This record gives sequence, C-alpha cells and structure tokens, in this order.
Amino acid sequence: MLFTVCASHAAGAADFPSLRDSADPRLQRLLERGLDRIGLDAAVRRGHLAVALVDVTRLEHPRVASVNGDEMMYAASLPKIGILLAALYDVERGNMTLTPKLRKSLNEMIRVSSNVEATRVMNLVGKRRVNQILASSRFKFYDTATNGGLWVGKEYGPRPAFERDPLHNISHGATVMQVARFYYLLESGQLLRPDLNAEMKSMLSRPAIFHKFVKGLHGRNVEIFRKSGTWRQWHADSAIVETPRGSYILVALAEDPRGGEWLPLIARTLHDSMYPSQLARK
Repeated sequence: MLFTVCASHAAGAADFPSLRDSADPRLQRLLERGLDRIGLDAAVRRGHLAVALVDVTRLEHPRVASVNGDEMMYAASLPKIGILLAALYDVERGNMTLTPKLRKSLNEMIRVSSNVEATRVMNLVGKRRVNQILASSRFKFYDTATNGGLWVGKEYGPRPAFERDPLHNISHGATVMQVARFYYLLESGQLLRPDLNAEMKSMLSRPAIFHKFVKGLHGRNVEIFRKSGTWRQWHADSAIVETPRGSYILVALAEDPRGGEWLPLIARTLHDSMYPSQLARK
C-alpha cells in the first residue's frame, strides 16, 4: 500500500513558505511550557535537548516552534533517512531501479533500523555521494550557513568514519530544524516526484520498534511515520504524526542516559497540549 502526500508535486516550492519564515509565537509557548512542565527546561539550557514542533495541518501555512533548532547533535540511526532520500533520488534520476530487493532493503533500514541494509544501500549509492546529495543546492539538508544538518559519514557497522562533518566532526548527525524540513518537503510534495514521495512515506509507516515517540503516543488516535535512533547516551526520534484533527511534525535529539525516557514524555505532553480532547482512554 502506498501513501499519498498531502500536496501535488506539481505545486512549486514558491507555493510553500520556508519553515524558517514560519515561526509561531503561540506554538513556541506551547512547546516551551510543555518542556518546562516535564522538567526538561534545564536540559534545553545545557544544550542536551533539541526539539522542533511544526503544525502542518495547513501545509501552505506551517506553524513552527523549536528549541536549539540549529544545534547539531549525534543522531545515531535517525540520519538513515538521508540514505533513504539518496537512494530514491537516484531512482528518480534513473541511476537505480526500485526493485523488490531494494524496496525490501529500504523498508528494513527504516522500520527495523537494519544496520546491514543501511550500509548496503549506502554503498549502492556511493558512501560519499550520500552527503553530496544531502548538501546539494536542491536539498540543503546539510548547510554550513545553518550550522550543519543531516550527515551520514560512517557505515552502520564497525568500520571507522570515512567522512565526518566539517563543522562538528560528527559521523551520524542532524539538527532538528533540518529534519523537520525533510518531513515538511515530503509532506508537501516537494521532495521527490509523487510516486517516490508516496514510496518514502510508506517506508516510514508502520514502525516496528515500540519506543520513544511511538511509545509516548500509544493509545492516541494517530498514525505515525517515523525514524528514530539510539546509541549509548544519544537518543533521537522524528515523525510525521497524523490525527483526525490535524497533522504535525515532531523531532527531538537528546544527549543523556535518560533520553530514552524523555522522548515518550515529550511526545505525549506536546500531543496532549495540541489536542487536549484526544487523551488516551483510561
């Protein structure tokens, strides 16, 4: 089953605003108060927690809030979405074919976070080429002007990093704003051609790992399209969350041994603040 995106690829980028021009004071207050309420304001001040929240109910008028939005952090497996984009970009350009085998590899890389398949697909595309695509003028998901972004400079395995990011020396990195941009471009049909946007969204659906945002939103009436990551004290999650009343993008990066506990709480708190009538049934 393929998922449709909410806007036509034929609509040009000019039809949609930049997320950086879409800051919303009301949503910013909701985000900051929510984090304060669950005791994570200190982690934000220390730079150990970054969160982006984007209301995309009206795609032409996104509402953006963030804390430490451009703080680049180690993101473990979350940047596998960069490998996913690079592979489908090469399909779009005719350099690769989306065979059943490749589709299976991409699904396993995203849904169960297979390191073996991530490394395999990375090498199919070309290890250094993944970052070239991410940093290209078309995407700018890694941009030195905004303190970096999505970066995949190491295979997902024992081999050492082959290309650390030039600003922070990180092997697998992200900023919450660049990840939010990724999902916004996907959701608004701007990322790739329509059939490949639908393929990507399908691959992000039905997450197989029950933790972080998925755990926090359990029992809520939502559909989640996500990619997470965990390594040692670094915890990451990112998602498009669809509800009967609207949709939003949520991205969080944490550096703390308790980060795996923080992320479900963040998702639950912010969701219930945005949709107070959609609390889980007791």
